[in-house]
Amino acid sequence: MAEVGVGPWEGELPEGDHWDPDLLADGDRRNVLDKYRYWKHEAIVAELDSRRHNFHVAIENWQHDLNIGTVVRTANAFLAKEVHIIGRRRWNRRGAMVTDRYQHVRHHPTVEDFVAWAEGEGLAIIGIDIFPDSVPLETYELPKDCVLVFGQEGPGLTPEVHEAAVATLSIEQFGSTRSINAASAAAIAMHAWVRRHVFNQHV
Repeated sequence: MAEVGVGPWEGELPEGDHWDPDLLADGDRRNVLDKYRYWKHEAIVAELDSRRHNFHVAIENWQHDLNIGTVVRTANAFLAKEVHIIGRRRWNRRGAMVTDRYQHVRHHPTVEDFVAWAEGEGLAIIGIDIFPDSVPLETYELPKDCVLVFGQEGPGLTPEVHEAAVATLSIEQFGSTRSINAASAAAIAMHAWVRRHVFNQHV
């Protein structure tokens, strides 16, 4: 099995406040991009903060949803501004693969708290679920400043979030099942935002 990361720094030590003396001496085995090797944790977060995207991600957590860790990991990959947990504060971090150390995660105990926060930030609440009034994600013009909200695996979005959303989007499917996994839906929706607002691909 290939060894992850790099060993101790070889040669003259680099200069700069972002370098971690312990990592330079002992090696860096973290799951980070090569450009962040030997960087202090707080320096990596600061660099990510300087270029985070405008979208947020939220997921309801009323029954200890195991998808949250994967959603956090994907949000880190697409550089979401923040991930919001609505409901239970505790969530299974295993699926995050330590990316929660680099991704801002905020907790809202109730839907009302979350909606008040989003409105105060001027963010459009966009629900992702299958409702009679849902419109296709594939043809919807996602706003730049928004929060994409995903429901609990199984029951989906609560009526309270559905009512608060400016739109609810569905993902077109072509097989026999009615829905896809919440973490998979989150990845598709985040990538749709990236295609529109990073690569300027219009619907």
